[in-house]
Amino acid sequence: MLGIYFELYLVFFIIGATAFGGGYAVLPLIQQYVVEERAWMNMTEFVDLVSISQMTPGPIAINSATFVGNKIGGIGGSIVATLGCISPQMILMLVLGYFLFVRKRKFLFLNKMLMALRPGVVGLIFIAALSMAKSSLFPQTISLGGIEPVAGLCFILGAFLYLKKLDMIKIIGLGALGGLVLTFGLGL
Repeated sequence: MLGIYFELYLVFFIIGATAFGGGYAVLPLIQQYVVEERAWMNMTEFVDLVSISQMTPGPIAINSATFVGNKIGGIGGSIVATLGCISPQMILMLVLGYFLFVRKRKFLFLNKMLMALRPGVVGLIFIAALSMAKSSLFPQTISLGGIEPVAGLCFILGAFLYLKKLDMIKIIGLGALGGLVLTFGLGL
């Protein structure tokens, strides 16, 4: 069991250390390490992980670490994976805090580095969105031209409502209501 704890800590330490941009920018990293390299979950479970991580309060990387850690190593795994995810930021904040507040230094190079990272972060978010759209709209079990009709309809309706400036909470609520109606109303 110690081996899996060490691996969970290491994987999420790497994810936490390279998660510039946070939020959706970290999803391709989690997908790479958790789905593709370690096969701790499949792509459908990963999309569910993203949904669950969005519904719970807190950063998506930490929620994902907790969820994956629990799936792989129980409560201990969730604690270890979460600690792995937050350790790099804690170390960085302690070092930067020391230089910024104790030594009273300014870091011009840090501002320029972060400015250069922004376009890469946008690219990572785009990759994550494409990957999730592909697995949601084109699941392997559907053969009707490849697209899952209900998911396609929900995608178009959600995009339309978003463009019409409907509040995001209302869009999420409508999506949840639609899922309940489809599940219980149609007996799926």
